[in-house]
Amino acid sequence: MSVKEKLDAVVEQLGCIGIVPVIKLDKVENAEKLAKALREGGINCAEVTFRAKGADEVISRMVKAYPDMLVGAGTVLTCEQADAAYAAGAKFCVAPGLNPKVVRHCLDKGIPFAPGLSSASEIEQAIELGLDFVKFFPAEQAGGLPYIKSVCGPYTSMRFMPTGGVSADNLNTYLAYEKIVCCGGSWIVPGKMLEEENWEGITALCREAVDKMLGFAMVHVGINCADPGEAEGVADMFDSAFGFKKKVGNSSVFASTYVECMKQPFKGRMGHIAVATNSVKRAMYQLKMRGYTIDESSVKYDAKGNPTVAYLADDFGGFAVHLVLKK
Repeated sequence: MSVKEKLDAVVEQLGCIGIVPVIKLDKVENAEKLAKALREGGINCAEVTFRAKGADEVISRMVKAYPDMLVGAGTVLTCEQADAAYAAGAKFCVAPGLNPKVVRHCLDKGIPFAPGLSSASEIEQAIELGLDFVKFFPAEQAGGLPYIKSVCGPYTSMRFMPTGGVSADNLNTYLAYEKIVCCGGSWIVPGKMLEEENWEGITALCREAVDKMLGFAMVHVGINCADPGEAEGVADMFDSAFGFKKKVGNSSVFASTYVECMKQPFKGRMGHIAVATNSVKRAMYQLKMRGYTIDESSVKYDAKGNPTVAYLADDFGGFAVHLVLKK
């Protein structure tokens, strides 16, 4: 596999995860406990920064404990650090700046590398080096999303991982832009929690961030009716009782936007439930981590290949459940 193919595979997985915790872990012996806390919170990745001594050992311990975890190295400033990280099992390396010598070394060695940058000139330098995925750092201080959008016009193939000033409050603003693959940040793993070895607290922060990123919300309930007549009759009842206006469609009759009365039995023994999300792709990944199965045959995609609808294989109390992209 070429280094480009390796990087594309890393970028694909990062795009599914959405959030990359930036970690400075001083106690190497806590590596496995931290990895477990992240995974249980729904974040199956980490950027272990070389600002802490023993970062390569932390990476090695995490990867050995959880081989499928996407563990990368951060603050990789030299060729020697990149080699140490890769030997330890790091699946990618990240730097705060763009050092052509380190980039070329990593590409020659087959190490997926994302240098940090914050200007159009640096983007051009990254493209010249053969890169199409970079860290945008420090994101907020360098102009944030408005700046990224302003420079993206000429550089249509470049993708970004903003880090620096990203938080739970602005995460979704960044991720809503198609050029943003994921966001990095240390707010997920506060230094104080690491010092206190508060693994439950870290897991809770991860789960809270993931849920906020996905933004799950009920959209409507679908009721399986025997025929079109029954479907209209049920919709009329909702109209007369609650003022949910009827709208007749090809395959169903809606009562406002809350209830969909199917003209013939569809998925689910009793019907279906639609749940909206900010990203069907990330929601599918997360639900699989939570132990649910996606009915792959049900997935629908937009013109760019992004999933917009997906059914779970599991029934919820006789109802099929499907994800739908928020409008």
